Amino acid sequence: MPSLPDGLVVVAKRECPTCTLVEPLLAELAADGTPVTVYVQDDPAFGRGATRVVDDTRLEHSYALDVEIVPTLIRVEDGREVERTYGWHRGDWQRISGRAGLGAALPEVRPGCGSLTLEPGMAETLAVRFGRAKFASRAVEIGAAEDPEEACFARGWSDGLPVIPPTRERVLRMLSGTTRDPGEIIGMVPPDLAPCTVEKVAINAVMAGCKPEYLPVVLAAVEAALIDEFGMHGILCTTMFCGPLVVVNGPIAQAIGMNSGVNALGQGNRANATIGRALQLVIRNVGGGRPGEVDRSALGTPGKYTFCFAEAEHPQWNPLSVERGFARGTNTVTLFAGEGVQGIVDQKSRTPESLARTFALCMRAVDHPKLAMAGDALLVVSPEHSRVFFDAGWSKARLLEELTALLQLPGDEMVVGAGGIAEGLPLSMKGTRVPKFRPGGIQIVRAGGSAGLFSAVIAGWAASGPVGSTPVTKEITT
Repeated sequence: MPSLPDGLVVVAKRECPTCTLVEPLLAELAADGTPVTVYVQDDPAFGRGATRVVDDTRLEHSYALDVEIVPTLIRVEDGREVERTYGWHRGDWQRISGRAGLGAALPEVRPGCGSLTLEPGMAETLAVRFGRAKFASRAVEIGAAEDPEEACFARGWSDGLPVIPPTRERVLRMLSGTTRDPGEIIGMVPPDLAPCTVEKVAINAVMAGCKPEYLPVVLAAVEAALIDEFGMHGILCTTMFCGPLVVVNGPIAQAIGMNSGVNALGQGNRANATIGRALQLVIRNVGGGRPGEVDRSALGTPGKYTFCFAEAEHPQWNPLSVERGFARGTNTVTLFAGEGVQGIVDQKSRTPESLARTFALCMRAVDHPKLAMAGDALLVVSPEHSRVFFDAGWSKARLLEELTALLQLPGDEMVVGAGGIAEGLPLSMKGTRVPKFRPGGIQIVRAGGSAGLFSAVIAGWAASGPVGSTPVTKEITT
């Protein structure tokens, strides 16, 4: 913007009653020889009689002057602002204009109105329009006749469902959800090992339908997915069913409206749905992890669209974040290579011992009842089932200890051919007891509605040796 004209500068709009109140004063000041320049946000006919009236309907001058309230009166000397006031305050206008009797017939004070620069979404529009917003990502121009949603489909940016077109304004608004530098590289996304910036994550969060306040959670989820132990490349390449499942702990879950209650693993909650989806879109659009290419899952799972929920934390049980080494109250994401949801129905057990046996029997079916050490498990305990353990004074650790003991399985029942089933462990395992899951392979969370004696087990992808995925937890930072 060029230097300001010396004299008085007024920013106003016709629809503001206070602006129309002071309009006659502008001509009065100009008639006495004071240079008066008026920037008008809505009606170029406003301010007649001033020295100069400038059409500012594009809001370029209002934006450059950081105007928030109209009318705004500014005194300019040698091209530089020396003082300003807003609204109508007789004493301020008289002092700044140098006219002791100015507006003597007007009320002493009248509040102004909001500048059009403060209209919803306008801040981002103006930042893009007038150059304050800078982006490193390549802009893709689409034809005037193209449908934006269809253009995203055509360019392969979608997971099969419609995405929100990531305009500059939307991405800028998304970036307001974090204090991190948009150019910060948070890691290399497999399978292409492409560098991923905060800005790239924000673009995919827009497409997923996130709100800006979700962005810190999405960033933490992406960072967690890039931890070597999680094995994101392997999760893509395996012919198994798995995809990244996100569990959120800490006050942030409630602050952004995540669901840990009724239908926590299902549809209907924007935060749950879009955070998990944003992670998947980053893997697809930044890393190149597309089905039929590097993603070789034989069947897949609906959870590969999105799989994200918050834990229903309770004082009597340590939340998952604490079990994994973080202080209670810390905001975290835990990633687990989850498959489908296998329901556990037990409406009759009233003792923790009986209910734990039910859980163990159902968990034995993960992957196959005759396979062991080949998968992990995430046990989701409902509030009604958790109450059975609370009433008996069982902690999560006590439940895990019981499950670990119950899932030491007789090798004779699990070897090849046992039970007339060819699948199974090597014959050398006969006469032994075999742990169903590797050490640390069972994670327990509490979630779900308060009515219903139903829990669930979610199988996880793991294998003996250096193959598979290990759950990881990352602190969420803003």
